[in-house]
Amino acid sequence: MTESPNTDAPSRTLSTVDMSVNVIRALEELNGARAADLVEHLDISKSTVYNHLATLSKNNLVVKEDDTYHLSLQFLLLGEYVRNQQLLYQVGKEEVESLAEKTGEYAHLSTEQHGLRISLFKVRGEQAVGGEYQRSKTQRPDNLHTSSTGKAILAYLPRSRVEEIIDRHGLPKKTDASITDREELFDELDTIRDRGFACNDEEEIEGLRAVGAPIRDRNGTVLGALSVSAPTSRMKGDQFHDVIPGMVTSTANVIEVNMNMAVRSSNLTR
Repeated sequence: MTESPNTDAPSRTLSTVDMSVNVIRALEELNGARAADLVEHLDISKSTVYNHLATLSKNNLVVKEDDTYHLSLQFLLLGEYVRNQQLLYQVGKEEVESLAEKTGEYAHLSTEQHGLRISLFKVRGEQAVGGEYQRSKTQRPDNLHTSSTGKAILAYLPRSRVEEIIDRHGLPKKTDASITDREELFDELDTIRDRGFACNDEEEIEGLRAVGAPIRDRNGTVLGALSVSAPTSRMKGDQFHDVIPGMVTSTANVIEVNMNMAVRSSNLTR
């Protein structure tokens, strides 16, 4: 998760594969599209579009409904497979569910890949708000610097890696409270390490706060982060500064211990 790009990897790429990936991404962005829409969106020839659609359809990655092409459910199966291979998800799932039940709010489990935040799992508590917005966050990667889980992860990455992420993705502004200055972000990361948790004070969306804590292995390598988010009307005062941070950091510690035990058990059986 935290590895830098492999500089030893082959640099030669296949243009045909690149184009198929572009078609897949376009179908995602357009929420399905006709061939003519893809021609215009990708600025390529009609024959190229049809060739790639035919190849993707043959491999069960695209389905056609009337004259519109959509990504197939094969991507759901692939996604479930990838997620189920993640030890962080395997061990953290039940703890996230428990945290959502205890707080009544949304509980999130995230990790980092390619310098962006990936939502592995989230659970909606009884009084949680923003269901559609929260669901959409599981469908795409996002910048790390505006969320509590993202900042908790950044705080425990090497500075050189954080610099690399900023150089690649920038520090885009989502709200007036978003951190968009590099040195201000590094000051915030210092604070997070000192207190052990990260806060998102309306930095991602107005009216919403969150508290996140890192999840690390026994060597200190950050694997991901856990958080709870809630409206500012409920997450304020002691709830924001003491109660929720205590619950989140405690749950993160439980996940860390369980992951360490799972790794040791696996090593013993080899």
